Amino acid sequence: MSDDIHHLLDTSDGLAIGEQVARGDVAPRDLLDAVITRIEAVDPAINAVVDHLYDDARASLEHPFTAKMPFAGVPTLIKDLFSPVKGALMTNGSISAGDMRVPFDDEVVSRLRRAGVVLVGTTTAPEFGTSYTTESTRLGATRNPWNTDHSAGGSSGGAAALVAARVVPFAHGNDGGGSLRVPASCCGVFGFKPSRGVMPSGPMTGEGWAGMSTAHVITRSVRDSAALLDASAGMDTGAPYAAPRPDTTYLASAGRRPEALRIGVIEGRELSPEAKDVEEQTIALCEALGHRAERVTLPLNWDEFYDRCFDIIGPNTRQYLDMVGEQRGRAVAMDELEPRTRVILRERGSISAPRYISAVSYIHALGRAMATAMTDIDVILSPTLSRQPPKIGTLDAFDERLSLDDIIHAFHSYSPFTALANATGQPAMSVPLFWTPDGLPLGSHFGGRFGEETRLFSLAAQLEEARPWAGRIPPINACQ
Repeated sequence: MSDDIHHLLDTSDGLAIGEQVARGDVAPRDLLDAVITRIEAVDPAINAVVDHLYDDARASLEHPFTAKMPFAGVPTLIKDLFSPVKGALMTNGSISAGDMRVPFDDEVVSRLRRAGVVLVGTTTAPEFGTSYTTESTRLGATRNPWNTDHSAGGSSGGAAALVAARVVPFAHGNDGGGSLRVPASCCGVFGFKPSRGVMPSGPMTGEGWAGMSTAHVITRSVRDSAALLDASAGMDTGAPYAAPRPDTTYLASAGRRPEALRIGVIEGRELSPEAKDVEEQTIALCEALGHRAERVTLPLNWDEFYDRCFDIIGPNTRQYLDMVGEQRGRAVAMDELEPRTRVILRERGSISAPRYISAVSYIHALGRAMATAMTDIDVILSPTLSRQPPKIGTLDAFDERLSLDDIIHAFHSYSPFTALANATGQPAMSVPLFWTPDGLPLGSHFGGRFGEETRLFSLAAQLEEARPWAGRIPPINACQ
């Protein structure tokens, strides 16, 4: 049976595994033991797990699964970044968090539990999620299973690395500027960011980064992402706002072929030859599927846009650290923080309230401008990243003598496109269609109109069928 379970984990997505558990073909305890074995085998090479919740996971199996649980008994992990799991260590990637544990579950975590998932651990993230690579003083570097000299991306790098390495079929993450889609691109898996207000954010917060941040998952299959959104979407009690829900399920939309789409290919950002090649191949694939692509210039000044985003990130980081200081009875010292965080706090941590409000107004206005620009375009397209995943120690190699402009340039010349969807609130996804000549994944990034997750899932499933990626397994994997 053990070999059968490992074969199931090698070849099946979460929905298929949940169906077998629900039918009684697979025992949840055997499935959990197999995933724990995979974590222990793979994690020494990729460094993706923060807290092992094995005992809690075993205890959760005492409660019976029901037919209404689409992911009955399927083990997964939660990102260790502002996503409380009752009793688990919550470091947020920082030495400053100490041994903080929270006595409640995040609402998304609660909904995943109700869908039947078994929480077996938490995954790595960079300090406070403000990096496109998952490297920190506290947790070390999370490595790419395609080539461990390279980054797994950030900030949901641990989640993407474990999914790519076939440890679990999906893993939770969150995304304030590309943090689901960047690591999905780096690791050759599927990353989807929902529209603003689709996902709950309680009970700790009403919104993250003025609404730029949201939670979801990184998956191997498109249908898992859609079904997990069905299981977790919708406002929670006391939510400040909510997005409209579609007339159908997200899973049903993934099973429906899209109409011919008008795809706008984003102009105006510098791409490496390999990223340009991915863009051209993606355009050719979409046109072969009956869609029409055209070049578009978006209505924004990119440099001003990135700068305004940090007018939001800086004060939010300062407020969180003030809260940590109050809770532990002493202020957070600068030497407890990464150089990147010190620079952000120095330059943007104490801006005026009018300046902060102006930045929030800016992103809201940008959302309206993008909605107008997309009146005649169904989807916008770019590579997820401007180049292949960087080597460990190169992207986030800052010291506090640098300026915030240096940090913005380093990050957003690498990930030029992903943060736009966070600011405007639009849904977006990274689809793993192509690999570089060096054997590293480089995702194709699609953004949709606000609230049109169903169209993106429909397109993603069509692309998955046309150019399947599930059979591509990295050298570091749990299938061996």
